[in-house]
Amino acid sequence: MSLYITFTDAAKRALASIVAKSGRQLKLMFDTDGCGCLVDGVPALWLVDKADDDDLAVETNFVPVLVERSRLIFFDETMTIDVKPGTTVFQLKSPGQTLNGHMPLVEVKSGHER
Repeated sequence: MSLYITFTDAAKRALASIVAKSGRQLKLMFDTDGCGCLVDGVPALWLVDKADDDDLAVETNFVPVLVERSRLIFFDETMTIDVKPGTTVFQLKSPGQTLNGHMPLVEVKSGHER
């Protein structure tokens, strides 16, 4: 499956200094914590130290974004990351749907501890 993510100008402005200062990578997760099972979850935007073994780097118009290969099925081929005006809350959209309209940036420590 081919995947491409576009960041809006507003999302790039909101993330540029965070990514630059932290030296960390963005990861688009299909977060299942507390959702009951592996197919119930919500897309989440994480800031991580490094890629995991299952991660692939997806091309974007901003910085590469890590996505777990095993979770690609939960995402659409073309998606956009935007930011809600006046907030630090992001939105993940595709041409046909909003995948997550309220997606905070979560700083994840090594070992996936939030």
